[in-house]
Amino acid sequence: MAVNRVPVLKRCRSLDLDPTFLGYDKKSNRTSPRAGKKISEYGLQLREKQKAKFIYGVLEKPFRNYYEKADRMKGMTGENLMIMLESRLDSVVFRMGFARTRREARQVVGHKHFLVNGKPVQIPSYLVKAGDVIEVREKAKSLQRYKDILEVTSGRLAPEWLEVDQEAMKATVKYLPTREMIDVPVNEMLIVELYSK
Repeated sequence: MAVNRVPVLKRCRSLDLDPTFLGYDKKSNRTSPRAGKKISEYGLQLREKQKAKFIYGVLEKPFRNYYEKADRMKGMTGENLMIMLESRLDSVVFRMGFARTRREARQVVGHKHFLVNGKPVQIPSYLVKAGDVIEVREKAKSLQRYKDILEVTSGRLAPEWLEVDQEAMKATVKYLPTREMIDVPVNEMLIVELYSK
């Protein structure tokens, strides 16, 4: 299985991205060596795609598949793409506050710590739907890891499209988010332009 081993802060610097979108509260003091240089139109489009892939932890082939699926759906392709990425199980677990970072969310999902509608799901790319109930497995609820995570993430606000019960360690997807509700700094129009060439 392919794994992205690039240091997070270094990658954030090269993409001109704030690490808080990945759940990291560290800041890099260095500036990108390319800062101030003019970027071509293609370069801008590519950077937006790389940014979206990096934030959601998706590799090139699955990302391309998401784009093609979004293109076949009704509505704006770019918005559909962002909504699909946001409704991945690992992203929802991060938004619920049951993981400090997006990478950790991917890991706990992969370790079968979560149930969706009462069934264990260990696929981070599983797409949740409106009405789905996501909860931490009974076995995992007592783990010290979740006590530590909830201590760190208790101040994080859950998005309005999720109803989170931190005591019971579960959440309900009230409805799928719209693009306005997704606070990710990605210009999806540039991604659409890149892929539609």
